Amino acid sequence: MKDIAVALTGTGFMGPTHTEALRRLGVRVVGVLGSNPAKSHAFAERVGIPKAYANFDELLADKEVQAVHLTTPNRWHFATAKAALLAGKHVMCEKPLAMNSAESAELVRVAQSVKLAAGVNYNYRFYPLCLEARERVRRGDLGSIYSITGGYVQDWLLYPTDYNWRVLASEGGQLRAVADIGTHWLDLVQSITGLAVEAVCADLHTVHPVRQRPKGEVETFSAKVAEVAATESIDIETEDLGAMLLRFKGGARGTLWVSQVTAGRKNRLSFEIGGANQALWFDGERPNELWIGERNQPNGFLLKDPGLMGDTARAYTAYPGGHNEGYPDSFKMCFKAFYNYIAAGDFDAAPFFPTFAEGHQEIVLCEAILKSHAEQRWVVV
Repeated sequence: MKDIAVALTGTGFMGPTHTEALRRLGVRVVGVLGSNPAKSHAFAERVGIPKAYANFDELLADKEVQAVHLTTPNRWHFATAKAALLAGKHVMCEKPLAMNSAESAELVRVAQSVKLAAGVNYNYRFYPLCLEARERVRRGDLGSIYSITGGYVQDWLLYPTDYNWRVLASEGGQLRAVADIGTHWLDLVQSITGLAVEAVCADLHTVHPVRQRPKGEVETFSAKVAEVAATESIDIETEDLGAMLLRFKGGARGTLWVSQVTAGRKNRLSFEIGGANQALWFDGERPNELWIGERNQPNGFLLKDPGLMGDTARAYTAYPGGHNEGYPDSFKMCFKAFYNYIAAGDFDAAPFFPTFAEGHQEIVLCEAILKSHAEQRWVVV
């Protein structure tokens, strides 16, 4: 992978995360573009990237760059992803893929036309025990799937003084908690089970219709420790929390709860999949344990150990049993799947990483959720 050169857009929370994961894989990060030249240069100097671009055209003109990672706010994803693909660059985009399904559908079309790798960073798929759950479900250990339940909850926007660009519909879209964290959960459970969501009934709520925005942006998740000298009131249209009833292909029923205002929950993604024979439960704050539920024998925990897991999970597990793997490792393994695909060179093969087509389906699902909430009824996806 050391022969592949990557450029990065965005210098916020995801910028350093992508950079670190790529370097751990041996992928060279050769350039960065921030929201202005000063940020580009500051980030490049801080993390040791050789090039700081003045604009996106300069990045695209760099012949050394073979792939681009997009970690900017959502509203920039469509234009930059499309331009990068048309310039012959592979693209790994942060989620959500675009602001609406018309944009994401166009990106799917472009990606198919240019025969390049085009991925969306749904990194939670690549926790080793999520891959193990996928293998167990798909080989039939659980039997027919009856239920898929769980949630994704955080507390970083609990107070009306908490602020980040993600709360603005103009930057991230009309959905926030669902699009920002709910799509991770929806992508994960659908990738594990192979069952698509067919219909939704959603009830969303904005706890803080007015928030205090600092005069001068703050970094993601830093508001609770940053000293903010002055603020201004700003109206908020995006949701802080919400509940969704789900119907899956094949008849399974489900529920999803999302919240960014639940005190004490820092970043908890959890799911429980109930089948005719077994159930599986996973908690992302304890990602090295998979609970296995039984009816006629004792329940158990599988602790992450490549010697005890199947071939799929073992291929994306870096450390032996007793050596925990967590959030940063999930990025590394998602990017491993992406760059292994590029190295193989067969762009007609089915990729294992989350694709633009799957990113598009998540946006279609989000639009159904938004419609369901607005009309207070079930909506077919």
